Amino acid sequence: MSTLTPVLNEERHIRSVVADLRAQDIAGEAEFIFIDGRSTDRTRAILDELKAEDDRIRVLHNPQRQTAAALNIGLRAARGDYVARIDGHSRYPTHYLSRGIERLRRGDVDWVAGPQAPVGHGRWSTLVALALGTPLATGASRRWESDVAAQGGKEVELGTGVFTGIWRRATLDAEGGWDEGWPVNQDSEMAARVLRRGGRIVSLPELAARYTPRDSLLALARQYRRYGTYRAKTALRHPWTVRPPHLLSPALVLAAASAAAFHGRAGRVARGALGAYLAGVLLQSARTTRDLRDTVGLVAVFATMHASWGAGFLLGLARFASPATRQPALAVDLYQRVGGR
Repeated sequence: MSTLTPVLNEERHIRSVVADLRAQDIAGEAEFIFIDGRSTDRTRAILDELKAEDDRIRVLHNPQRQTAAALNIGLRAARGDYVARIDGHSRYPTHYLSRGIERLRRGDVDWVAGPQAPVGHGRWSTLVALALGTPLATGASRRWESDVAAQGGKEVELGTGVFTGIWRRATLDAEGGWDEGWPVNQDSEMAARVLRRGGRIVSLPELAARYTPRDSLLALARQYRRYGTYRAKTALRHPWTVRPPHLLSPALVLAAASAAAFHGRAGRVARGALGAYLAGVLLQSARTTRDLRDTVGLVAVFATMHASWGAGFLLGLARFASPATRQPALAVDLYQRVGGR
């Protein structure tokens, strides 16, 4: 069993991540690979210190400072027959690896994941966590804890909305690893390839990982703009993965632009759509929070998520809409790229 964790300037969290991995109930059979993207804080020094104490820890260098590249570096070095991607900002249950492998061994799925369970730290982070407990923020992607709960707490079949996961090494090799043209949304792009060939991806509620959302509106806006940008790139390469919820945020941005630019019927329609949106967001926020200050804050969180993701999606369409991008993804054999294992 090999775990892959890309890291960059994670000195505040890295000891907790290592502690969670060491606490896994099959930790004795695992290796823990960290791929450092030229951290400028004490991340690398801490990892080297921990590595000296525990020979299961391996530290690799990621000169590109990019997540997909880091994952491929780790995959090339991995020795296990099973591989898990571990997020450096999440906390995993002690049975995460063992239950994931157990489910893969049944032979009818290609990818096992758990839902993201947002837990706030700070005012804005807590409000984002509340937002992510509603379909207005998740878009019914099924990757979040609230989505799994809505399905009765049973195993859920996933589409391209995925959060990390566990695979057979052979599955990742067959897919050619992660596409390095996707610094963001690389798991979703790979999921599209897996699903396209008839593979299955499932989320097990007992594998839920606690995730800490961003604690400022500016950080949230940057995060969601990047999500939207690379979701557009995934949509251009795999258009069959686009669902109606993906189009709502871009439509909101276009409505806002139309409301500002036009004064006739088009402007009135756009302003009406924006008014309906704000009413819906206000109603959901009032239902979710207990006081007026939090209600107003939650409205700001929803608006930031939707506007940033929608703007990013439109920018992504403009940036990546070339004939080469629209071609179906071709998995590159990992062995050909790196000369074998």
